[in-house]
Amino acid sequence: MKLITEEIASVKFITEGKGGKKKMYIEGVFLQGDIKNRNGRMYPVQTLAKEVGRYNESFVKKGRALGELGHPEGPTVNLDRVSHRIVSLTQEGNNFKGKAQLLDTPMGKIAKSLIGEGVTLGVSSRGVGSLKEDNTGCKVVGEDFMLATAADIVADPSAPDAFVSGIMEGKEWIWDGGILRERFATKTYKQINTLVDQKKLDEQKLNLFNDFLSNL
Repeated sequence: MKLITEEIASVKFITEGKGGKKKMYIEGVFLQGDIKNRNGRMYPVQTLAKEVGRYNESFVKKGRALGELGHPEGPTVNLDRVSHRIVSLTQEGNNFKGKAQLLDTPMGKIAKSLIGEGVTLGVSSRGVGSLKEDNTGCKVVGEDFMLATAADIVADPSAPDAFVSGIMEGKEWIWDGGILRERFATKTYKQINTLVDQKKLDEQKLNLFNDFLSNL
């Protein structure tokens, strides 16, 4: 399973309430189905509808639908980086519109401050699932897709796709005893490919092989 992220630029930040009871929210389209996006991927709307239903029941309704400030490196939500809580996620045609409240956590306060200073921010969904390329070259997200969060807060979504892809999609994830873990082989290939010196490469291959044997 691959870590899959999608950035959305067309979200707005709104403030509700008066005086000391003011609350700040993110609102807009968090997920889009049945359309090839700029990353060359397409989410069947039926797959999204099914997963959003599970996400709503298991997370949104129970107050557990959290998101982070910035790009995490895996599918797990890190509590020390939580900035907001998703309070609703509903289907409107092929789109899924969400609303999230910015929290008074350290990261939530940073997000509020950035918005207050006029910084352009967007949201990025994050999940894991398989990808299968169709005959047009579009990568179709599989029925095993699972949301980690419907929205992380990210910097200006006009950032190059390659930057996002390089950080977020260079790893494979597998289920291990009910826990998502980074595939060992992927880390091995990454370490080998970053070595230039042949002598160091041979030494590292031997070390990695020994590490692999010790993990069996």
